[in-house]
Amino acid sequence: QVQLVESGGGLVQPGGSLRLSCAASGIIFSIYHMGWYRQAPGKQRELVARITSGGTANYADSVKGRSTISRDDAKNTVYMQMDSLRPEDTAVYYCNAALGALSAWGQGTQVTVSS
Repeated sequence: QVQLVESGGGLVQPGGSLRLSCAASGIIFSIYHMGWYRQAPGKQRELVARITSGGTANYADSVKGRSTISRDDAKNTVYMQMDSLRPEDTAVYYCNAALGALSAWGQGTQVTVSS
């Protein structure tokens, strides 16, 4: 059974930083493409960043230059370092594991950027 558990969310002031983590189990982690998505109230879920099984990363324009996605296949964990956070980054952040038609989601972690 696939399980993705996010952590690292919280309340941070504008300009601050957070590091999100997603620990995976029940999959051969190293062959999965991993992604971070977010959903703000009243909005659709959107891709924030994605890293392939080979380590190639891509980012949404809204976070490019402020966020870094990485993975540690030995720990079955994907991370996202988020810097220079803005109020518009406030959302629930979800981890996704994808391989072909297979897709699994975590339960989400809340990120709130507010003074």
